[in-house]
Amino acid sequence: MNEAGAGAESGAGRDTVRRVLGALEFAAARHRDQRRKGADASPYINHLIRVTRLLADEGGSDDAVLLAAAALHDTIEDTDTTGAELEERFGAAVRAVVEEVTDDKRLPKEARKRHQVERAPGLSLRARQLKIADKIANVEDVVASPPRGWTLARRREYLDWGAAVVAGCRGSNADLEACWDRTVADAIERLERESREGR
Repeated sequence: MNEAGAGAESGAGRDTVRRVLGALEFAAARHRDQRRKGADASPYINHLIRVTRLLADEGGSDDAVLLAAAALHDTIEDTDTTGAELEERFGAAVRAVVEEVTDDKRLPKEARKRHQVERAPGLSLRARQLKIADKIANVEDVVASPPRGWTLARRREYLDWGAAVVAGCRGSNADLEACWDRTVADAIERLERESREGR
């Protein structure tokens, strides 16, 4: 590659890094007082970083829109952030992906879960990949640090529901889907081991 080509590529890379770091910084501020529901109550931003990294590392993505949307994917659902605000700060494409994966909190929980399964196949390519990464991160947490009071049966039920959502997202990123398959296999093995040990 000539120097001009290398410069253009590094410029594009810098733009992606700036956009993603800006999105993570914004998300950290909006979720600053929130914790995950797991027993370890980890800061919410850790989940957003994990989802973003899964898309980059396991999914091989350098798509600035997708990675920024990953960092921001819970801001509309779980904070007072609006779609218009996301569009103003991060662009219409990022807003669109975030809105695609945002649950309608006015619906009962079971209806929201059913909607995720039903809507998954019709999501955009970016949104389907984001859904898979989000489910991988959630399964990791449900296995390693489940919310207090979650039985083995409830954790297994979450895996089954997540699999139904991911089934509708298949065909979007083979590497990410393989990561999901490994994550679920490891999760099932661990839950079965816990069951045998009477935990």
